[in-house]
Amino acid sequence: MKKKITLKEISKRFNVSISTVSKALKDSPEISEKTRKMIQAFAKEHNYKPNNIALSLKNQKTKNIGIILPEIVHYFFSSVITGIERYATEKGYNVIVCISNESFDKEVINMEMLANGSIDGFIMSLSRGTERKQDFHHIKEVINQGMPVVLIDRVTDEVECDKVIIDDFHGAYSAVSYLAEQGRKRIALITMPDYMSVGRLRMEGYKKALEDAGLEYDPELVLRMEDFYENFEAIEKVIKERKADAVFAVTEFFAVSAMKMAQKEGIKVPEELSVIGFTDGIISISSSPSLTTVSQHGEEIGEKAAHLLIERLENENMAEQKPPQKEVVKTTLVKRDSA
Repeated sequence: MKKKITLKEISKRFNVSISTVSKALKDSPEISEKTRKMIQAFAKEHNYKPNNIALSLKNQKTKNIGIILPEIVHYFFSSVITGIERYATEKGYNVIVCISNESFDKEVINMEMLANGSIDGFIMSLSRGTERKQDFHHIKEVINQGMPVVLIDRVTDEVECDKVIIDDFHGAYSAVSYLAEQGRKRIALITMPDYMSVGRLRMEGYKKALEDAGLEYDPELVLRMEDFYENFEAIEKVIKERKADAVFAVTEFFAVSAMKMAQKEGIKVPEELSVIGFTDGIISISSSPSLTTVSQHGEEIGEKAAHLLIERLENENMAEQKPPQKEVVKTTLVKRDSA
């Protein structure tokens, strides 16, 4: 493999400054046409490629955005990427996606790797491990170095930066209220651990909807799932022994699992058990019966996050003067056959 030629080597070849070479390659009118063509031809012949890391150290601009997400199997996060990619492309930016796999250590490694000259700013959603540890030093360090960060979905008040979230409280409230309106009295909740921000807010919405409907809160109808793919015997227990007549699940995976458990036991959905999930993805549409769900509008969240980040990147004064912004995206209850 041929060794890559550098700006310094080109400048020596033509006995001009590095600045002159750089301007010639950018087709600057400051350089004579003859010199521009000679330098451009020589660079092309020797397959010159600009060193983006070196450029970032000098100019602080790579036109790359780093995205760190807990996972991408979930429809919500993949739709967020679509929204970010679409807006970033329109603005001339590239995106680099890293997955923390719900690990605090992996999240830190990803951030350190990308912050070392590869990107201009971050869009990220906290991993479960980070929320459990409540350790945000890596994010604060990046911000203190002058690199903007936008947190989405899973956020924390411990970090001062732009944030884009959905109205988790309203999403849960609307779903549980709908179930109560259908005459359901024992509405189970399948949720995340309390240390996760979205889990806490959806729990609050669940409780408030029960209160407003005149239904008693029963802690035995609440399941907190530490592992998204753990043993689902607990769901079966709530449906059979606790005699739940409805389930509100904070992910579509939980919701479809509840439907499968019910069908396995000969419980008809929605006649005997109504089910509502969170995230309006492929699973919700293709399940049988199709799943009534709370849509999070992931693409809109991605677009808003990219807009906030790029706005700060391209307006240096704004980064210093404008306080952190919080955008809240409203949820929508999509009614289908499971409720």
